[in-house]
Amino acid sequence: MLKKVVAAHQLMLNIRRYGHLGADINPLGISRAADTKLLEPETFGLTQQDLASIPASLIWDNAPASVSNGWDAIVRLREIYTRSAAYEFTHIHDENERIWLNKQAESGDFPAPLSKREKETLLERLLQVEQFESFIHKTFVGQKRFSIEGVDMLVPVLDEIVRAVAHDGAHDILIGMAHRGRLNVLTHVLGKPYEKIFSEFHHSPNKELVPSEGSIGINYGWSGDVKYHLGADRAFTEGETVRARVTLANNPSHLEFVNPIVEGYTRAAQEDRSKPGFPVQDQHKAVTVCVHGDAAFIGEGIVAETLNFNNLQGYRNGGTIHIIANNRLGFTTNSVDSRSTHYASDLAKGFDIPIIHVNADDPEACLAAVRLACEYRLIYNKGFVIDLIGYRRYGHNEMDDPDATQPLVYSKVRSHPTVANIYAEQLKSEKTITVEQADQLRAKTLAALQAGYDAMKANEGKAHVQVTQESGVIVPEDVPTAVPMETLKEINLELLNRPEGFTEYSKLQRILQRRATSLNDGEKLDWAHAETLAFATILADGTPIRLSGQDSERGTFAHRHIMLNDNATAEKFTPLHMFPQAKASFAVHNSPLSETAVLAFEYGYNVFAPESFVIWEAQFGDFANVAQVIFDQFMSAGRAKWSQKSGVAVLLPHGYEGQGPEHSSARLERFLQLSADNNWTVANLTTSAQYFHLLRKQAAMLGSDSVRPLILMAPKSLLRNPRVASHGVEFSEGSFKPVLPQFSFTESKAAKEKVKRLLLGTGKVMVDLDEALSSKDEGEFGWLRVARVEQLYPLPQAELERIIAQFPKLEEIVWVQEEPKNQGSWSYMEPRLRELASGKAVVRYIGRPDRASTATGHQEIHAAEQQSIISSALNGQPFQSSLVRG
Repeated sequence: MLKKVVAAHQLMLNIRRYGHLGADINPLGISRAADTKLLEPETFGLTQQDLASIPASLIWDNAPASVSNGWDAIVRLREIYTRSAAYEFTHIHDENERIWLNKQAESGDFPAPLSKREKETLLERLLQVEQFESFIHKTFVGQKRFSIEGVDMLVPVLDEIVRAVAHDGAHDILIGMAHRGRLNVLTHVLGKPYEKIFSEFHHSPNKELVPSEGSIGINYGWSGDVKYHLGADRAFTEGETVRARVTLANNPSHLEFVNPIVEGYTRAAQEDRSKPGFPVQDQHKAVTVCVHGDAAFIGEGIVAETLNFNNLQGYRNGGTIHIIANNRLGFTTNSVDSRSTHYASDLAKGFDIPIIHVNADDPEACLAAVRLACEYRLIYNKGFVIDLIGYRRYGHNEMDDPDATQPLVYSKVRSHPTVANIYAEQLKSEKTITVEQADQLRAKTLAALQAGYDAMKANEGKAHVQVTQESGVIVPEDVPTAVPMETLKEINLELLNRPEGFTEYSKLQRILQRRATSLNDGEKLDWAHAETLAFATILADGTPIRLSGQDSERGTFAHRHIMLNDNATAEKFTPLHMFPQAKASFAVHNSPLSETAVLAFEYGYNVFAPESFVIWEAQFGDFANVAQVIFDQFMSAGRAKWSQKSGVAVLLPHGYEGQGPEHSSARLERFLQLSADNNWTVANLTTSAQYFHLLRKQAAMLGSDSVRPLILMAPKSLLRNPRVASHGVEFSEGSFKPVLPQFSFTESKAAKEKVKRLLLGTGKVMVDLDEALSSKDEGEFGWLRVARVEQLYPLPQAELERIIAQFPKLEEIVWVQEEPKNQGSWSYMEPRLRELASGKAVVRYIGRPDRASTATGHQEIHAAEQQSIISSALNGQPFQSSLVRG
């Protein structure tokens, strides 16, 4: 008997663990082959009679009173675990969570039966979803919409999430999703009127929605975007009570890259940044919902990067609800070719996230899954995956013929009823509704769609609604950034205070204590000190700051030390939390080893909290191209496409120092190529005061129409170069200078007439030039003047024109750079310099020749090339590369 009990208990555990393999979760009945022998009593040598002789309580800890013996227990467990919802909980590490999840699945609380009214509302919503797609399909023939059909339940699932988390106290629900089903979600979950959706198909000029296809703004430097990329937000109300705000993030067709952006939205929505110290986070104030495609969830690496935020202090948000809108296809690729795992959701197991697979043709099971997911998040502050398994009624888009690539699947799809029809038949058989009531609901939906279309057509000939268009972002030149010397000195001394009993690393203590006198006459502030004072004065102005990146607390180059570690206890402390002048929060986080997801998170944080100064720092600028999608699709173009403002700042360590092709270049040329319409600022600075003023200028523009991202080539060896350090008076007076002339405008006329060559350049090479010139007799170089271009975009044309105009006998303008000719700034600067020269001077280049790689890996070659650049700039000889091989 004991062996039978043990075997029966093992059978019960197997049903919990492997029941999903035998579940009815595919609407078309097409599933991957799975071995389900472990779910059968016969595998364990058990018969119905054996099981019937065992008390249920011996094998099932959650057995209800109505289940008395082992056979009934196994039958009931199979009903729970192998029907249209399938559970995967056994990978969860925490035993208490596993027990809770199994208890909820087995208790009958999930699913709780729907009331008659709830069932009618659910059917009405499904009819709206279905008829919306059908109306567009027939009315706007051949136009892409990326239909939701086959996973129609996505809309009621989102409805239920919004309702549930709003009732649990969430103020914001932030949704990220791709284009599949987006129009349906926009109109039914976000409340975008039918007529506005239809106007985008009709290319009506009177959309009342900008940006979008057909907008007149496209003629004014405002590009807009296609209808299925646009976001929206709405207030979720019950009666006259506003429960929450629902936001659907703007998104390109680059699948899944919006995920970390909405995670950033959510963290921003959860945090109170109004007081000094770290922001105060309330994880129940906002909830993230990410809608994924099945092929993209497992296929795009950004998903794993984003899931990794789950338990990280600087990025966690109390749990994201993930929905996989699973149509078992990726364009024309079957799941067997798109993943090596059994389920699309298997990736989530590695991040300790519970999973429910649910048949999208069982509406009530879908809502039960949502309620369990929301309850779990509320209790445990952790994420959840709902694998909503359906199909795709048409091809990848409505002009695509799927029969050529999935003939067997689509032979089933064509004869398969819609979920609205399936549920209507269920409710009729239950006597919940009559045939007439179902017909009335359908007619009501069609009438609303037709009314929306008629309203759009009625407005077709009317004048275009006037909206403000921008031909780029106008940034005021006179942003005050200087700070009185008295204030700087007060804050500087406060930042050197430590909590009682704090044991500072002795070597670091000596370095930081030198800052006490750095504002005195004759002293200078290095780069890191200037940054700390910039941060402190920005906080004193009431602007919160968030800084993140790999090693950002200390700084990659051991220069920042903005977060100190007690040498005895390892407790952390930052002076920026303690100084009395601070009026806002300061957060600094060492990020996970990711560029794409972290940059996207910070961008999203700033978009949602535009008053916050958010900074992402690359470990080396060379690695920033891992996040190229975020630069290309969001940061550079988000405002032009979606009117989405951002003031996020990006620090990219850049400079040629002989460290090889992976530690030399932030690919400055890529950012300049993306520069247009005043979409961002690109700078490459050479003094600590310039850095101080530019940070303060960027912070001052936050929340205004002038705001735009900042791309800054940050220094490496220059961090400690005394030529980059600035006197205190440069912080208390003046402002950021887009161009730094290394000469006086008050020179005599005779001196100016001697100048034949003007050297222009940006960044570290200009400091190298300055060092070379300082070792020579100044009288030797009356024919030469130098100016540093600190801001590359927008190009400071007026300042450059003024400089060029100083020298009436100028013969050549030479652009000097350390990057190869096909990289760096030259391709961007050449046509602009020729325009500035107006034929009065020759425009030349001095620097490395075209190269496939950014830099040499040989220190001796680097040194020879760098010396040749400097020599050529100072003696007029063309650059010669000394390629030393060996």
